[in-house]
Amino acid sequence: MFSERIQRLSGSLIREILAAAQRPGVISFAGGLPAADRLPELDWHAAPRALAQYGTSEGEPGLRAKLAAQVSALGLPCAAEQVLVLTGSQQTLDLAAKLFVDPGTPVLVEQPTYLAALQVFRLFGADCLGVPLTPRGIDLAAFEARLQARRPALAYLIPTFQNPSGARYDEATRDAVAALLDRYEVPLLEDEPYRELSFDGKTATPIAARLNKAPWIYTGTLSKVLAPGLRDAFLVASPELFPYLVKLKQAADLHSCRHAQWQAEQWLGSERLAEHVDRLIGFYRERRDTMQAALERHFADLADWNTPEGGLFFWLRLKRRVDTRTLLPAALEADVAFMPGEPFFAEPDDGIGHLRLNFSHAPDARIDEGIARLAAILRAGGA
Repeated sequence: MFSERIQRLSGSLIREILAAAQRPGVISFAGGLPAADRLPELDWHAAPRALAQYGTSEGEPGLRAKLAAQVSALGLPCAAEQVLVLTGSQQTLDLAAKLFVDPGTPVLVEQPTYLAALQVFRLFGADCLGVPLTPRGIDLAAFEARLQARRPALAYLIPTFQNPSGARYDEATRDAVAALLDRYEVPLLEDEPYRELSFDGKTATPIAARLNKAPWIYTGTLSKVLAPGLRDAFLVASPELFPYLVKLKQAADLHSCRHAQWQAEQWLGSERLAEHVDRLIGFYRERRDTMQAALERHFADLADWNTPEGGLFFWLRLKRRVDTRTLLPAALEADVAFMPGEPFFAEPDDGIGHLRLNFSHAPDARIDEGIARLAAILRAGGA
């Protein structure tokens, strides 16, 4: 009755947890949601009536030009003609999977990696090959071993404040990854949704900008610094890939919402967006520090972690082997939500004893209370 890929279709655990976390009184550390009271006021009164008409698949010309300028400023030179506007950066993963993946196709991913990427790649039949992460980036010896053994059709990497681990690739690792991808001519899908949320002000040129031979796709979003409900995102791609991605976009949704693109164009490159992001970074840095203090009070004997230098997440490694998926029902019963770490691994059992905590969404005054509840549940569950 259905296509064979439906047998590989899985739900998203994070979406299910978020639904449960909507109950009044729940302290949620589960999703990657921005702080609700930090979302900006959006003014629609000047939106042209013509936006109600169909638009181009590539996106609004003014927005594409501003995105090209933004990406070029990162050190990845590109023209507006290389920019494809998307309905959320999740669409990049869908388009890339359609472009590269058949049943059995090897796709290299970080270990751990973004769980919704695993969901998409597996839907199309990918054999996801996990490579361990270090705080400085991907394990280069294991990375090259994977490239030699299987020559994956695609390498999916999140080098800046990685979700879920928070890792940030250093300069040497970025250079080495680019050199290896060039040597083995493996295409790169570089995902950078958290780049702007740097708490120490440091930045780095994208890996895609360091490539000389390998094809590449670079994707970003405005969800983390503007408003996720707009679903404004984009990709930039090397010339040999871009025409295929445009056609895949046409086959998926014709074009992204023109009103959302117009709103993004009003903000992008403006002084008010720069000021908004500066305030947001300061706010999230304080939230991070609040959670760091709470973890030190309640989790010092339970887990190890690195303090994130940006992004939205703490990544905890429990000191005893506990499948955190089994603790989720008790946590929700106690009105606290977290994200088990196991689903972020290509082989979930490799991730036993990990969990991800978001620090941006829960009210500052309730973070310590929520962390204390979670620590009690872990102790009761045998951690």
